Amino acid sequence: MRRTLISTLIVATGLAASSQVLAYGAGDIYTRVGVAKVAPKSDNGDLASGTYEVDVQDDNGFAFTLGYRFTDKLGMELLAAEPFEHDIQLNGANLASTKHLPPTLTLQYYPLGGTQARVQPYAGVGVNYTHFSDEHIDGDDLELEDSWGAAAQLGVDLLIDEHWALNAAAWYLDIDTDAELGGTDIGNVEIDPLVVMGGISFRF
Repeated sequence: MRRTLISTLIVATGLAASSQVLAYGAGDIYTRVGVAKVAPKSDNGDLASGTYEVDVQDDNGFAFTLGYRFTDKLGMELLAAEPFEHDIQLNGANLASTKHLPPTLTLQYYPLGGTQARVQPYAGVGVNYTHFSDEHIDGDDLELEDSWGAAAQLGVDLLIDEHWALNAAAWYLDIDTDAELGGTDIGNVEIDPLVVMGGISFRF
């Protein structure tokens, strides 16, 4: 009887410790790595007083985040990525292109933070900064101004063990940029993409 009681206590202690390790909580540092698709909205405006209708095309690339949990339920995360490259259709023809980097900082809320739930959803709001580079247009000099805008996020971690999880996340980014052609202002391009990422999460 005594041996059985001791064995039961050892097993219970081990399970409790394991559960505590799985719990998301204050002080966690983590990274999420995956493949992201940047899908601009369908109507991106027009340029040169309506001469050109703009359609910014989708692109896929490697992306990652770095985050920290201040409390069981509140955290902050920075999204970064390799440069995305987008073809830009003008009146239906691929006449231009650009690369951009979209670092995005969000304050996140985890409704199940601090619990033993293996499914950990979260939502976030924050700010996006977009840097454009390598702009190109046939026969002239195109320049797109860098952009600041709001960001919103939804995501979920599916915990595998105390360190690893599967992750899926989506961001809406408010990206508007002023365009210049040959040094002349020709209008505004509204990109406003949905960014969807799938990958893995690692908690340090």
